[in-house]
Amino acid sequence: MLWSLIKIILFVVAVAALAMGAVYLLESEGGVQVQVMGTEFTFSPIQSVIAAVVLIFVVWLFLKLLSLLVACLRFLSGDETAISRYFDRSRERKGFQALSEGLMALASGEGRVAMNKAAKAERYLNKPELTNLLVAQAAEMAGDRRKAEETYKKLVTTDATRFVGVRGIMKQKLADGDTDTALQLAEKAFAIKPKHEEVQDVLLRLQAQKEDWSGARKTLSAKLKYGNLPRDVHRRRDAVLALSEAKDILSDASSIDVQEKAIEANKLSPDLIPAAVMAAGGYVEQNRPRLAVRLLKKAWEVHPHPDLAAAFAAIEPNETPAERIKRFMAITRIKPENPETKMLLAELHIANEDFPEARRALGDLAETDATARSVTLMAAIERGEGAPDTVVRGWLAKALTVSRGPQWICDNCQHIHREWGPFCENCESFDTLAWKTPPMSEMAMPGGMQMLPLIVGALEEKPDETSGDIIEDAEIIPDSMDSAAPEPSKAT
Repeated sequence: MLWSLIKIILFVVAVAALAMGAVYLLESEGGVQVQVMGTEFTFSPIQSVIAAVVLIFVVWLFLKLLSLLVACLRFLSGDETAISRYFDRSRERKGFQALSEGLMALASGEGRVAMNKAAKAERYLNKPELTNLLVAQAAEMAGDRRKAEETYKKLVTTDATRFVGVRGIMKQKLADGDTDTALQLAEKAFAIKPKHEEVQDVLLRLQAQKEDWSGARKTLSAKLKYGNLPRDVHRRRDAVLALSEAKDILSDASSIDVQEKAIEANKLSPDLIPAAVMAAGGYVEQNRPRLAVRLLKKAWEVHPHPDLAAAFAAIEPNETPAERIKRFMAITRIKPENPETKMLLAELHIANEDFPEARRALGDLAETDATARSVTLMAAIERGEGAPDTVVRGWLAKALTVSRGPQWICDNCQHIHREWGPFCENCESFDTLAWKTPPMSEMAMPGGMQMLPLIVGALEEKPDETSGDIIEDAEIIPDSMDSAAPEPSKAT
């Protein structure tokens, strides 16, 4: 409405200006004198203006007729398309001008203007493979999703634009949350252009979300083949997918396949802790404990982790605490200064009721690098050595305020996870979970964290009431830390 009013006003102003100009020229004196072959012609001001306009029109008409004459001569000389090109040239010029203006409007964020320019270009050019793409993108920008989808469907019908149409509909389905249809469209787009990196990423993500691990591994191999993924990153992510495939098979109780996939995942990426744990379990089931020991030692050398210690303990589940300490020397000699190694040794000695040795193994870790686990171990040691209850409660109170220690954290969004997984449950990014300590402001209190994983089930019940209380406290501490924490007591 406003634009129509503005156009009316501009028209009235233009007519008024022309009228005023004509009146001025009529009232003006003088003019233009032209002498041709001895004959003199005199023109008044208004006649001079009219003569100039007529002259310009005649010159323009002469040039057009000259161009037509040239086209006719070319046609007579054998160029069969010369005349059609002459008549189409103006239309093409107008069409491409409208197309370029539509692209500029699209880049400027003016969706409606771009759609109008695209319609104009279509009238002049009759090239839907160009104008439909502009219409679809402009319709998306303007919020007209139905128009965009209709246009993308038109693009699918042409071989030259089929990929663009499929990709456009795929993105719409993703925005709508229709991942099933989006996966089918991503597969079609990948079949048309397997080198397209964006389609590869979308297809890989959707396949992994649908737990199509074998399909995801094929897509990952395509990314490596076409140079869209470094080889080392491919090995790591292929290991993640192989491990996920093994976990998926595990739910079907196919133990042999699980072992093979887990071992494959560990070979692809020895530093992938869940793969090492599962592969070690596979070797144990195959009655090949030496291979399990070697695998876990290699993984411990890369990154000490409680799950690796638990898997190492599971190799000989019925050994005594003293025998376990001796056997664990195979990995405790590796990286002895690592906090995980120190806490592991302390747990082993607590299980053996050798509390002075547990204190020596833990060292000053509870002071210099205090975490809930190291402080809880210190509380168990104090209790075992007969310290007053106030001292034990003081350590337990401190355990509620210090860092929870390393956890599985997404490198992309910093979300904390209870256990490892191929995807971040918050931002859905792939292979971004790392074992590290979160900032205190982001500290979580997840349940199920085993503070003393090697003590539980390691000791047989003893008639000695005092030692039984110590072990009972050591086993209760993790539960108390995982539950809603009570008001901590003040240590004296």
